[in-house]
Amino acid sequence: MQRIALNSNAPIGVFDSGIGGLSILQAIHTELPHENLLYFADQARVPYGPRTLEEVRSFSEDITRYLLSHNAKLIVVACNTASAAALHHLRERFPTVPFVGMEPAIKPAAKASQNGIVGVLATQATFQGELFANLVDRYAQDVEILPRVCRSWVNVVETGNAKTATATQEVRRHINPVLAQGADTLVLGCTHYPFLKDKIQEVAGGKVTIIDPSPAIARQTRRMLAKHALLRKNGAPQIDIITSGTLAQLKASLSGLTLPMLDNNKDFLKVGRRE
Repeated sequence: MQRIALNSNAPIGVFDSGIGGLSILQAIHTELPHENLLYFADQARVPYGPRTLEEVRSFSEDITRYLLSHNAKLIVVACNTASAAALHHLRERFPTVPFVGMEPAIKPAAKASQNGIVGVLATQATFQGELFANLVDRYAQDVEILPRVCRSWVNVVETGNAKTATATQEVRRHINPVLAQGADTLVLGCTHYPFLKDKIQEVAGGKVTIIDPSPAIARQTRRMLAKHALLRKNGAPQIDIITSGTLAQLKASLSGLTLPMLDNNKDFLKVGRRE
């Protein structure tokens, strides 16, 4: 795909399997409040966790092409599963496009842990990727890593139930075994999981350190834009949130989230469905 010449007003493209990546979008908006943002929620195919790596690569390439067709100047793969399965492939496939991806925050978690026991909460696909094994080898030689696949959490967030008793029950089911093994630090290894951060602290009694990578991803996005001279330094942002599912599904999912970005930019916020 031939890229047109871009300027700073072009949007940052961000995508995830569903609405989880809005945790990253919010962090980017906080870090870069003037940037135009185009977010793609692949709700027709959520969740990605149980998918094969080949499926996730195909979905990621399809969405990347969609974002580029809408002139995205940089693409943030706001999905740990897609980053593990497809980021290298995307960089090879689209060599002129700057990408920012996700990785489980093993390094900061290893530094933060006081007792050397770290719980990593993620999808099965994230744990199966080479990236996770490499991160553990590089940064967690002296740390015990407790991987935990939290199968129900994506669905809890996608169905607008992040603040409900159902969320508390599902968080308790997955967190208690990790806490029982002594974890004092928890890594949120899926972008849906920050929406359950309050529930995690509630269940853990405020006794754990939670590592949320969202601010670090936003800072890396700033660095990449600056490197390519594409920072937008003034003006009101346009924020577009697009779903591959139904508009009703998207609105129901958004109703269960508390995000300043959604409340404070209503004049500039649009939600829609991929045509």
